[in-house]
Amino acid sequence: MEVINLSIPDVKLIRPRRFDDARGFFQQSYRYDEYAATGITTRFVQDNWSRSSHGVVRGLHYQLKHPQAKLVSVLRGEIYDVVVDIRQASPTFGQWVGATLSDETGEQLFVPEGFAHGFCVLSETVDLTYKCGDYYTPGDEYGIRWNDPDIAIEWPDSIISPNISDKDNAAPLLNDLTPNHLF
Repeated sequence: MEVINLSIPDVKLIRPRRFDDARGFFQQSYRYDEYAATGITTRFVQDNWSRSSHGVVRGLHYQLKHPQAKLVSVLRGEIYDVVVDIRQASPTFGQWVGATLSDETGEQLFVPEGFAHGFCVLSETVDLTYKCGDYYTPGDEYGIRWNDPDIAIEWPDSIISPNISDKDNAAPLLNDLTPNHLF
């Protein structure tokens, strides 16, 4: 397994070992001791599965009282995965980093606590899974608008008319959030 540190500390792109042959491939998607040896010591307690169609943008989501570190993997298709640092004391506060994840590469993105997370679908359909470091907690859901001009995420050009939920379109801008709504 190869772990690549991205431009924001603690966010990591993971390249698990994949064994290909004429029959297909085998890849171990998670093993605690190997991830812990790279510094990813989150004890994941919940797995989620999401299916979306081309052009869907989901996010930017986070939980505050029950923060969720995430390990994102694509089972079928391709996404552009984005995280925004919302740790007020961080030198990279308000900055974002993105990575393309697909079933072709099997790469994963580790999103630590203290980040808002979102993605857009680049393929016709995508199935993705993500492990969470804490349980989904109704009432502890927060968001930042996906197209916040101050964050200035560079979404892929292929997303001309994004399909976004009313809730995500109405999310506040980062600068409109009070300190008690951030990490």
